[in-house]
Amino acid sequence: MRVFHGLSGLARANKGLPGPGGCALTIGNFDGVHRGHQAMLALLNSEARHRDVPSCVMTFEPHPRDYFAQRSGRPELAPARIATLRDKLGELERCGVNQAVVLRFDERFASQSPQAFIDDVLLRSLAARYVLVGDDFRFGARRAGDYAMLDAAGQAHGFDVARMMSYEVHGLRVSSSAVRGALASGDLGQAAALLGRPYAISGRVRHGRKLGRTLGFRTLNLGFPHARPAASGVFVVEVLGLGLDDTPAAPPLAGVASLGVRPTVEDAGRVLLEVHVLDWPAALGSEGGYGRRICVRLLHKLHDERKYDSLDALQAGIAQDSAAARAWLQRR
Repeated sequence: MRVFHGLSGLARANKGLPGPGGCALTIGNFDGVHRGHQAMLALLNSEARHRDVPSCVMTFEPHPRDYFAQRSGRPELAPARIATLRDKLGELERCGVNQAVVLRFDERFASQSPQAFIDDVLLRSLAARYVLVGDDFRFGARRAGDYAMLDAAGQAHGFDVARMMSYEVHGLRVSSSAVRGALASGDLGQAAALLGRPYAISGRVRHGRKLGRTLGFRTLNLGFPHARPAASGVFVVEVLGLGLDDTPAAPPLAGVASLGVRPTVEDAGRVLLEVHVLDWPAALGSEGGYGRRICVRLLHKLHDERKYDSLDALQAGIAQDSAAARAWLQRR
């Protein structure tokens, strides 16, 4: 999948390519790339093949609701984030999307009229030949553009427009909000049912304060670049990417992980995923995890984050969590 940050790079890349030109496009935040998104992307890919054009997803960073929350001075109104941008793009690629365009959602974009969006983005920049949107799609300043306006523009300018209605699993509408709700309540089974896969966070292992090793529990540290992750707390996890042969088929390693702001040792609001592998592979050596890109699947929530009174209490708490993780994995 080719990823473009902004529209100009995509226009240059497609200029002069053989074929009819243009793309089959869908637009949205795609936070989590859940089963509803996956159904939409499958349809998009089918329509793209039918027209002999690439499938293309337009998405935004920051999330539009992040932008409006910050602009209003009420950051608490921003939605909790399910996935990092990198993880979202990875899932889009796994769904077979050919191109992704990441647009910066800022004042200029937010103030664009619906007609300007049609003229400048859909027609001039993307030459869209097919546009697929969700049932609640709105666009342009003050969300003034709707499906009827988009459909009329398609008829006038020669591109097809389609709308996909909501997707349900066991009578529940699949949405990013539903995934956030499941993660917030610690129901990882429900989250997995909505996502079609276990909830996971990936990233490159970074050096930290190395406090874990002084407590007897070495950790792998991954940053989460958003202030409000959809999940938080202490979890039983599986870690992929630490296999000595670096093959996707390498078996996952069991662990226990904390996702949050580490209230016992840090009060900076920085979100970190700290993973303790229960049985560290000796062949990796003490420094073998650093720099690796790993994927951490969250399987079961043990409890919310806790602030311990001392490092001794923290050490005892980690030991208790590790034992609870082993017990849960054995029962499973």
